[in-house]
Amino acid sequence: SAALDLALRQAGLSLSGAVGREPRPVNFVVSLRIEKPPAADPVPLLLERYPSLRFKLDPTDEWDETLVAALGETSAVDTVDLKGAYKGTPVDQAGDPGLYRMVAEGFPAAWIEDPDLNERTDPILEPYRDRITWDAPIHSVADITGLRFAPRTLNFKPSRFGSVRRLFDGYDYCAEHGIAIYGGGQWELGPGRGQIQHLASLFHPTTPNDVAPAAFNIHR
Repeated sequence: SAALDLALRQAGLSLSGAVGREPRPVNFVVSLRIEKPPAADPVPLLLERYPSLRFKLDPTDEWDETLVAALGETSAVDTVDLKGAYKGTPVDQAGDPGLYRMVAEGFPAAWIEDPDLNERTDPILEPYRDRITWDAPIHSVADITGLRFAPRTLNFKPSRFGSVRRLFDGYDYCAEHGIAIYGGGQWELGPGRGQIQHLASLFHPTTPNDVAPAAFNIHR
């Protein structure tokens, strides 16, 4: 990113000028992991204060049908992140057919991110493949073309691509193949959070971006 910044300065260009895109206001979602429902569920209070909020939620094994029904009734959930593609991290979530069925049916308009597809869960989610999206496995165009089935949308985390060229190759590939993009993560990387917000403003401003300023996701 530093080399790109230098090259743009030497050329007298902004990033938006170089890629021929005007930055636009970015659509944000609130990112939540509800660990001990329903007592710890902040969604009703947040919607009472800010009725237009949209959410990215991380379902866990503690979720039940009552909670899913209550959240589904809000029609405010854009993405459910199953964390099934993470291995060996604090947020791992093993594939649970019961949970997958609940969220797929309970949030009929939401993206289903990073499921753990195996012989038990794949049959559950097969009817919903047009809503399945990927995050953790995506590091390059090769990862996109290597997916078991073509996605309609993907979560891009620029730091995972490793270089500006690989990232922009990903943008180009998705544009050419009609794959939508939303951004996520990088709140822990300092300048990375601002950079991904700027990239979102150029390449995917209207999708459910989990790239808000850190304070946006502090819930009191």
